[in-house]
Amino acid sequence: MLTTRYQKVDTLSVVDVARMHALFEENYAYSPLSTFIDDLEKKEGAFIVRQKSTQAIVGFSTLGIYTFELGGKKAKGLFSGDTIIDRNYWGTRSLQNAFALKLFWEALKSPLTPQYWLLISKGYKTYLLLAKNFPDYFPKRGGSSPELQELVTEYCEAMFPGKLDRDSMLLDFGEGANCLKEHVAAITPEMRTAEPDIAFFEQRNPSWQRGTELPCIALADLKTFLTFVWPFMWKTMFGKKAAAKSGAAQAGVQARRA
Repeated sequence: MLTTRYQKVDTLSVVDVARMHALFEENYAYSPLSTFIDDLEKKEGAFIVRQKSTQAIVGFSTLGIYTFELGGKKAKGLFSGDTIIDRNYWGTRSLQNAFALKLFWEALKSPLTPQYWLLISKGYKTYLLLAKNFPDYFPKRGGSSPELQELVTEYCEAMFPGKLDRDSMLLDFGEGANCLKEHVAAITPEMRTAEPDIAFFEQRNPSWQRGTELPCIALADLKTFLTFVWPFMWKTMFGKKAAAKSGAAQAGVQARRA
């Protein structure tokens, strides 16, 4: 069982940061500690995923919260940085649920301010979180609104000046950029066929293996959360429990009949 808690960066212990960096090293080919700490210090906080029984850190996702002038209007952007989960826990949803609740809380603080999830994706797994959980995002298979692409350009120029190639809409940090190790997010022909969004990600970021990033954005305001994200979370959090209870009840009835 896992538990995920959001912590401000200044509350993380030296031991916590060391463990986070160790996880980072397991997944990235270029991962000096100095660069990792420098990036962490620029963030507001991090979601820390722990084993309930031992409290050992098995995953994390850093988060920056920014106020932007996007499209000439004030907007809030929640920027997801490094996100790592120990491979033994791939597929668990503790981190995703905690992140969604954070989006909700931030939207409640300023319900009239447009809020967006900002992320840059060098692997298909992060992109799928976007594609599977939000209705209005860029880039999107089948097409996105031109406004969202303009917002991506604006936030990239604000956060990573000079790094965005506007023709490919990719961020290229050059030699020495972090890139995923082969075992983390390899894409097979079977995966491309089975999941069109994986094929689309690779089409949009064909050089992902050397560390180029696909900048993305999703509308994540209060209306979006209540209409789309919360029903999905409710199903994932309580659907399995309800099914388990139903199964247990049926088993009990069969046992009594026997």
